[in-house]
Amino acid sequence: MGTQRNGFSKRETFILSVDVGTTSIRCHVYDKSARIRGSCSTKVSLLYPQPGWVEIDPEDLWKGFVTVVKGAVQDSGLQMCQMESLGISTQRATFITWDRNTGEPFHNFITWQDLRAAELVRSWNRSCTMKTVHGVMKMLHFLTRQKRFLAASLVVFTTQHVSLRLVWALNNIPQLRQAVEDDSCYFGTIDTWLLYKLTKGLVHATDYSNASATAIFDSYQMCWSGFLCSLLSIPLSILPSVQNTSHKFATCDPSIFGVPIPVMSVMADQQAAMFGECCFDIGDVKITMGTGTFMDINTGNKPHTSVAGLYPLVGWKIGADIVYLAEGNAAGTGAAIKWAQDLELFSDVKETEAIATSVEDADGVYFVPSFSGLQAPLNDPKACASFMGLKPSTNKRHLVRAILESIAFRNKQLFDIMLRETRIPITKIRADGGVCTNNFIMQLTADLLGRKIERPSHFDMSCLGAAFVAGLGTGYWRNQEELKKLLTTDQHFLPRRSKADWDKGGPYRGALQSWERALQRSMHWYSQP
Repeated sequence: MGTQRNGFSKRETFILSVDVGTTSIRCHVYDKSARIRGSCSTKVSLLYPQPGWVEIDPEDLWKGFVTVVKGAVQDSGLQMCQMESLGISTQRATFITWDRNTGEPFHNFITWQDLRAAELVRSWNRSCTMKTVHGVMKMLHFLTRQKRFLAASLVVFTTQHVSLRLVWALNNIPQLRQAVEDDSCYFGTIDTWLLYKLTKGLVHATDYSNASATAIFDSYQMCWSGFLCSLLSIPLSILPSVQNTSHKFATCDPSIFGVPIPVMSVMADQQAAMFGECCFDIGDVKITMGTGTFMDINTGNKPHTSVAGLYPLVGWKIGADIVYLAEGNAAGTGAAIKWAQDLELFSDVKETEAIATSVEDADGVYFVPSFSGLQAPLNDPKACASFMGLKPSTNKRHLVRAILESIAFRNKQLFDIMLRETRIPITKIRADGGVCTNNFIMQLTADLLGRKIERPSHFDMSCLGAAFVAGLGTGYWRNQEELKKLLTTDQHFLPRRSKADWDKGGPYRGALQSWERALQRSMHWYSQP
């Protein structure tokens, strides 16, 4: 029995968690066993005002956020006053700027997919300034052997980074420039904007996981990069304070949900998914297969310095403990499957597994999933998507199988570079995201990696991760060991051949090599105008 207060028994409490993704906003109510008691979701409406521009209306996003929180609590049959805390997970590197006095945005959210800064990226990466920076940093690394200088000597800008998209905004939006001069401008990623709205303008903050994904944060020094901001003329005064991932960021203004709910965690989505998968130990790997693939490895309390394009991120900071991740990503995972569906290669995504297994192989056909170029380790934004090896005997089933195989081949490529670069022994591999429901891709990935891969019972790991961190912050859950016991696994995928068999030339070794040749043929396809 609960304790008695004024004749009423103590109410059972729950954790609210919201994930603001690229295509949807989802909210779940979790109980002590990490079971979902109520849910609500809504779509994120992407705006395309010009070719290559991808935006989100900030007021639409805010209204969607409030709607899913209220909807999830209503769906659970519980009351808002039973919500002990709120955790928030968000897509990374999507940002906005606004007037700190009025709260009025100067523009829509400029998303991580937006290409308006492509020309800036090209010119900066080719500039004498960057060549000088790289040379100086190489010299500093040689003299000091400090890895942060090696990392700086390898820096190249991309459109996915906040840095040059923010420079574009500062150069092209007069009201924003004026607000910077008047010291009345705030910058923030989605989490920062939500905290500002939830507190009616009282809080301007982010966490280390989100800050580290902006490319204007120094993950070695754990602060905004004064050097990069100075180089790009980004004023430090507009940036939010950076807090621990598990932290009482704010209390929601009672007028929003009827009660003051504390916000106890703010996390970037891939790092939140890593936490939700309980990848707490060095060598734990998470593969999220959604619109794109994100492969992350826990590198412990030191950031990884990559020469092949793996990105060092802060996973989370809880108390004094910092966990770093190294991340490789591949665009065009779920996007390639959706494209094939739009071409009517199949009508329902669930059919693809049966279609792929209905043929013995892909008939020598290889698909290169590079609608957005190729990321690590090839790092070629000019690569094209392509089918290679087409012949008169090729049919739709071969094409579908080639697309699914390409996703597993890309997983193998990312995994190999991760092993080679980090030299960390792999302890476990967990997979999540919508594409991981495809058993063909999962089994082939396990075969290629030569490792067991665990698939969870439900796939909304970003939401669960933010909930876990929020719950740890209030004592709802005691520690990470308790969280591990709550984790459920739907299926284990075991490799069907040993590594020794693979080294001797297993059935997919030749296919993988041919696919890698297809990648090379697709590179540098789009010449620069």
